[in-house]
Amino acid sequence: EARPEEGPLYTETRLEGLSSPPDAQARGLRSPNQTDADGAGGITLDFRKLIRDVPDFPKTGIVFKDITTLTRDPEGFRASVDAIAGRYADSGVDAVVGVEARGFIFGAAVAYRMGVGVGPARKPGKLPAETVKAEYELEYGTDAIEMHRDAIEPGQRVLIVDDLLATGGTAAAAAKLVEELRGEVVAIAFVVDLAFLKGRDKLAGHDVFCLIEYGEE
Repeated sequence: EARPEEGPLYTETRLEGLSSPPDAQARGLRSPNQTDADGAGGITLDFRKLIRDVPDFPKTGIVFKDITTLTRDPEGFRASVDAIAGRYADSGVDAVVGVEARGFIFGAAVAYRMGVGVGPARKPGKLPAETVKAEYELEYGTDAIEMHRDAIEPGQRVLIVDDLLATGGTAAAAAKLVEELRGEVVAIAFVVDLAFLKGRDKLAGHDVFCLIEYGEE
């Protein structure tokens, strides 16, 4: 996990069968299974520089962390997906759950990279078949997410992926659903952690991984 003063790292992963596209090779980005001549693998990439701050969104006083500037960058998006997938490459992950909505982007890409399936955790009323639901608290009131009852098979080891950790309620609800379906939560991975909101407190007992941590608003 990268601390704010250190800057995040894209470390080498060992997922076989993929190579960098020619343009990425020309620009110095190695695929996860490539190494330097001296055996040192991976590159250092500052993901923070690819996140755009949008002031006063969605309301005055909030600085929104926009990940679309990361996802539109081919090297940055690939590296972020590889960093998450690589961290859990040897963890026996059977399935990935992507949390609505931007978690779908990263969750699907991570699942593809790991060679496993992906299922969505969605807002109520969005899934067509039989579902299970978990509620979580907001500052004022409650919200909920749902998963299909057959999204996870009993005993499957599941990696939950979302773009941003704020107060932790949504991720905690997703973990609760996985466990209700008799799956095992291997870890919960995020691109961005707004650490000042203390979302990790609600995820106590789970392995939590974030590429970028913001310690202050």
